[in-house]
Amino acid sequence: MKIIATVEEMGRAVREERRRGRSISLVPTMGFLHEGHLSLVRLSRVAADITVVSLFVNPTQFGPKEDLNTYPRDFERDAAMLRAEGADYLFAPAAEDMYASEHRTFVEVRDLQDKLCGRSRPGHFRGVCTIVLKLFNLVQPDCSVFGQKDAQQALILKRMIADLNVPVRMIVGPIVREADGLALSSRNTYLNPEERRAARILSLSLAEARTLIEAGERDAGRVLVRMRTLIEAEPTARIDYVEAVGPENLEPVSVLKNGTLIALAVWIGRTRLIDNLIVA
Repeated sequence: MKIIATVEEMGRAVREERRRGRSISLVPTMGFLHEGHLSLVRLSRVAADITVVSLFVNPTQFGPKEDLNTYPRDFERDAAMLRAEGADYLFAPAAEDMYASEHRTFVEVRDLQDKLCGRSRPGHFRGVCTIVLKLFNLVQPDCSVFGQKDAQQALILKRMIADLNVPVRMIVGPIVREADGLALSSRNTYLNPEERRAARILSLSLAEARTLIEAGERDAGRVLVRMRTLIEAEPTARIDYVEAVGPENLEPVSVLKNGTLIALAVWIGRTRLIDNLIVA
């Protein structure tokens, strides 16, 4: 695996791979990798000849009171994990290389970016779309792999790709969970032992929703009330949102149909976690 730290070197590597007729897949990450990220790398290796994993803690998707400075980082660990998975390139640029001091241009997907997580994290998805489009331009991938845990992000990026005619095929990998159901996240490392136990309430509430749906319940309100009741019974949990929305427009729905997204964001202590399921 080759580690690349500059935009110029990444461009040279891409041109050489293209000259050799190789297809390229990109897996964008912010590092501090876990099995969820590695599952995306495996999908990427199947999808294309060359896998590029980007590692960049993107400052434009963090709000002023969010955890940019404390976001977990361990470059050597990440590089070793990617090397073991067979990634071909690790692209780890510096912030000043990605955002010059005169940077003025940002990408927005209006309306979709203001719902769910966007309500409590204004500007977050603007930052996500901007960095992902920049990475697409730099790496020029045939396809790019993202995780279903960030369901709103995946939908917004899908819309950006379609609206801007970006020639990249998007692949969404399934959520990877711990044995007790907690969705893998780099932010899980913030949880102390008590909070880690409490965090199971996210997946437990989704499991309860699935049980109700499989039993024939289609009233979204009833399912959401049951989920909120379970979460509110956990003393360390504080709900940001629990919603059932359409899979294309993120508008709230009253009747659960195949494809409906049930998504939630919950604070466990000082850590905000997200999870979701798709009604099938």
